[in-house]
Amino acid sequence: MILANAFCLFFFLDETLRSLASPSSLQGPELHGWRPPVDCVRANELCAAESNCSSRYRTLRQCLAGRDRNTMLANRECQAALEVLQESPLYDCRCKRGMKKELQCLQIYWSIHLGLTEGEEFYEASPYEPVTSRLSDIFRLASIFSGTGADPAVSAKSNHCLDAAKACNLNDNCKKLRSSYISICNREISPTERCNRRKCHKALRQFFDRVPSEYTYRMLFCSCQDQACAERRRQTILPSCSYEDKEKPNCLDLRSLCRTDHLCRSRLADFHTNCRASYRTLTSCPADNYQACLGSYAGMIGFDMTPNYVDSSPTGIVVSPWCSCRGSGNMEEECEKFLRDFTENPCLRNAIQAFGNGTDVNVSPKSPLLPATQAPRVEKTPSLPDDLSDSTSLGTSVITTCTSVQEQGLKANNSKELSMCFTELTTNIIPGSNKVIRPNSGPCRARPSAALTALLLLLLKWAL
Repeated sequence: MILANAFCLFFFLDETLRSLASPSSLQGPELHGWRPPVDCVRANELCAAESNCSSRYRTLRQCLAGRDRNTMLANRECQAALEVLQESPLYDCRCKRGMKKELQCLQIYWSIHLGLTEGEEFYEASPYEPVTSRLSDIFRLASIFSGTGADPAVSAKSNHCLDAAKACNLNDNCKKLRSSYISICNREISPTERCNRRKCHKALRQFFDRVPSEYTYRMLFCSCQDQACAERRRQTILPSCSYEDKEKPNCLDLRSLCRTDHLCRSRLADFHTNCRASYRTLTSCPADNYQACLGSYAGMIGFDMTPNYVDSSPTGIVVSPWCSCRGSGNMEEECEKFLRDFTENPCLRNAIQAFGNGTDVNVSPKSPLLPATQAPRVEKTPSLPDDLSDSTSLGTSVITTCTSVQEQGLKANNSKELSMCFTELTTNIIPGSNKVIRPNSGPCRARPSAALTALLLLLLKWAL
């Protein structure tokens, strides 16, 4: 009997210690109340089917009409509606870029979340579902015409941006939509009006939303060794119509204009979410995901915040929206910070270089590490004609070297067993949350204490 009691006691304490050591023992807001997100159109349908949620949602929309947040929260009915909706699927809903009802989905998302922010935030959370694919996935899709096995000496002499245009012409969908935006963006309206920018932007959005990334990325982020190639890269979006203007507006004014449109606001928020420089990762990108950053960058093309290369330097990659911080007054520091997220963004720069070089954080390079060299800036040259007369003969397009390891401040792995530029970070990210749990930081797993172990031994001794 004594032995049976001792065994039961031992089993009970063992299970207790296991439960304390398990990940499910995490406390706090990270896991409490978390719900998997659904798209906002579906969440709206679920809310409409529930009388309490439906009536509160209508109340909140009326509260937000023409009122700022402080005025809204001063109204008890509005505050009660907001509290109810925070427990509904609408609060956690997200959208998919390019989905059939994208605008409707985004309108529903912002109708909730604009009521949750205090004034205008510098960084807004992305309304889009997180990107889980990697650049390596695009490399596999593009392997048919990538030329990754070619002689590096031949590849270095190739005009990869020209090769990208040729590859696009071999795909019916890519060729059709590229022809469309080139025709629209080059169509002069009058001697004083260069083109119809609104139609040009729409055609560009259709191209980047409907053409697979393995074609669009090659045109936007092709690596260049000379100025002619870099100028073709700069001309990809027909900047004289889609990008440049007579005068540069203030960047904060341009941001405010962008945020009046649900689509533009969402694409800008998505860019900040996926490209905001992080100094806790190897690549300076959130979650070390180059693909998410490049997709967010491409997603802004065709809106007021359209970014582009500022010059035709082959290797000095600098991109920016068409704006400046002149006339910012006492907001100059905030304006400069906003602009630096484009012009001096290590995550975006590394992502562009990684795609051009054909590397990813978990992809082994096929040639030795080469130190990056920074070429001097060169002045712009007259725009190259961007027509569809490209030859259909394919050349090589991807240089399989590592990204700029020196520039990123990283040490290459020189092991004979592993030939990699980077290694993946081991992190646990709670879905729908910005919190990252690292295995060796903080109380991620509760460890059995010495006191509990001593207690176990004492009880066993007493039982026996």
